[in-house]
Amino acid sequence: MSTALAATLAACAGAAATLLLVAVVALLTRRRRRRVDLEAMLAASQREVDDLRHRLDELTGGRPAYLEELFAAPSTPSAPQQAEFVITHVGESGLDPARLPDDAVAVPDRLVLSATVGEPLVKVAAFSHGVRRALSARSRNRIWFEMRSEVRAARKRRRRLVKDYLRETRAQERATEGLA
Repeated sequence: MSTALAATLAACAGAAATLLLVAVVALLTRRRRRRVDLEAMLAASQREVDDLRHRLDELTGGRPAYLEELFAAPSTPSAPQQAEFVITHVGESGLDPARLPDDAVAVPDRLVLSATVGEPLVKVAAFSHGVRRALSARSRNRIWFEMRSEVRAARKRRRRLVKDYLRETRAQERATEGLA
């Protein structure tokens, strides 16, 4: 009996080893096939890039189009134009009072800072207050209570509907029995 068991175990081990060998060979051929497919795709994309590069060279005459703009002679030599409107006076020591308009209003730095920082700060504070209030224990308890009462009410409605349905079906059965 033990020799038969040993022979069976040896046969199972041999079958398992053969199955494992077949699986490894299948995996390697599949991986090699994937690699061959990837290499073919890479070669095809390189051919497409070369074709596009050749077509671009034909269209631009062998040199990039932006070089034509760089090396083109200017049509009319012109002096640098002065900007009509200057927003800031960076690098100047001070503002010339003669250049300021008569109705110019000096805006204090605190007002600018208040306008640029204050409004977003108020929005963040209001948002954080709302989040804090929504996540408070009192709010969670109120939500839990409302959910529990809604579940109970829905359960009562379902029970009432089932009772009404059963009552109607029984009445219909009695009516059909009375007619029959």
